[in-house]
Amino acid sequence: MFKELLGLFLLCAGSLLTLLLIGRLLQLRDLFLNQSLGFFDIIKMFTFLSPFFLLLLIPIACMLAVFLTLLRMNTDLESTALRASGVSLYQLLPAPILLAVLCTAITWWISFSGLSWGMENFRATVMDLARSKTQLVLQPGVFNKEFPELTLFAQQADGRSGELKTVFVKDTSRGSQPATILAPRGHVHTDTSEGEIIFQLYDGKIYREEKDGASVIGFGTYQVRMDLSRMLGGYKLGSVRPKEMSWNRLHEYQTELKTGKDVHSREYKLRKVAVEIQKRLVFPFACIVLGLFAVPMASMFGGLHRHWGLLLALGFFLFYYTLLSLGLSLGETGVVPPAIGLWIPNALFSVAGLYGIRQAALERSVRIVELSQHLNVRNLFRRKKADVR
Repeated sequence: MFKELLGLFLLCAGSLLTLLLIGRLLQLRDLFLNQSLGFFDIIKMFTFLSPFFLLLLIPIACMLAVFLTLLRMNTDLESTALRASGVSLYQLLPAPILLAVLCTAITWWISFSGLSWGMENFRATVMDLARSKTQLVLQPGVFNKEFPELTLFAQQADGRSGELKTVFVKDTSRGSQPATILAPRGHVHTDTSEGEIIFQLYDGKIYREEKDGASVIGFGTYQVRMDLSRMLGGYKLGSVRPKEMSWNRLHEYQTELKTGKDVHSREYKLRKVAVEIQKRLVFPFACIVLGLFAVPMASMFGGLHRHWGLLLALGFFLFYYTLLSLGLSLGETGVVPPAIGLWIPNALFSVAGLYGIRQAALERSVRIVELSQHLNVRNLFRRKKADVR
């Protein structure tokens, strides 16, 4: 039984992960096309993105595996034969519980370490792509127009160190007030934390066109910042968000917010971090909760075809995820404490699952399929009786 559970779990998790990655591939197609990535580069980037999706997919794959396995046993009357030979439902529970515990352990690792590992490597890979493209664009003695709204010329340019000599920059990012910048030397580098390319110029002048003429401003140091997302097909990097942080980094960030001076946005950010911390705890335990909930659900829908059973199981998970999303929204807005709002779905499904297992073990569970068939037969009998009259 555990072998069949494990096989179905791998099949469900692999299928759902493939669908999500294909959807993300369509979102990032401009990034891949602009950077001319090879097949193995794409595989590597999707490997780094996988933990982000698996945090949600593993609980639903665990639920589907338990539900479909027990549904098949009920449909093929294997459960009836086992009960007739003296094997109770409680004796079948170790296999689903073992699968749920393994899924919980994997999700726990992803939640505490794997998620941040994947996102850090994904961001680092994207940043490397941006650096390599910048080095290719910066060729000495050539007017480079590859940077959006910037025209860059350097008489000398070192692609490795980023050093520039005799620099000319035409900045049209401000629309009606374009600026021409001349500097004897400069330097180009990337800001990994903010996802920006920075052109740092020294001892130069800025020429701006105005309505009445032109203005000239001298400077010692001047920076031209450009968002890397404008070079990477629209993919936004920005600063590291709480959902990309590790467990330890989340708590450090929470402490920094409490002692910070930014009072205006501190409360919202603190709520967002608190919600993320609770979410990292909720998903691992969701594997056990949903796995146990699937046991009586399979008994209730015994006799149902597998594809209908799959749709029903997805419907129950959608209901669970809707409650979880509601808890996330209420927690971020401060209406409900995150420690309560995010744990309500697990609590409700735990109570329903344990009660359903007890009822199924006593063979008191309502079999929905048989009930619907019984109602259809009764309605048909009433119609025939009415026709006779």
